[in-house]
Amino acid sequence: MSPGAARVPRTGRSRLAVLVLFAAAMGWLEGVVVVYIRGLCGMAHGPTVPPPSEVTRQFSRLPWLLPTEQTREAATLVMIATVAWLSTPRPIGRLGAFLLVFGVWDIVYYVALYALLRWPPSLGTMDVLFLIPPGPWWYQPVWVPLVIASLMSLVGARLFARSEATQAAG
Repeated sequence: MSPGAARVPRTGRSRLAVLVLFAAAMGWLEGVVVVYIRGLCGMAHGPTVPPPSEVTRQFSRLPWLLPTEQTREAATLVMIATVAWLSTPRPIGRLGAFLLVFGVWDIVYYVALYALLRWPPSLGTMDVLFLIPPGPWWYQPVWVPLVIASLMSLVGARLFARSEATQAAG
């Protein structure tokens, strides 16, 4: 290997750490994007978020924003899937990596929103979780995605670790 060449982490534990680092950076970036979107929509900087009907009205003022946001959400899922695919050769490990990255990304997203906007003011605060596919089921209290993301992270880390142990043994 040449002196300037990047070294791929060899152990499952170090690859797991890189996945978590990637997911955390993505989550923070996502929070920053929401700060910008709120600014574009004229929503106050701070802990209050209008109800979904008002958010929809604000989005209608900028008709290009909703489809743009939906493509950003789709790109985020593709990025998570790509990193999961590259992280390990085994399908169960890839599933684990996907779940882990998705879960950490979502948790850090809410941490970023709180750090940048002091939002949500409570875990019971309602939030629009996704815009694809559109639907009322995506409007839930913040604790719902945080519980799901925590479970995804735990299950994902376990699947990834199990896959790495199987790969190392055989």
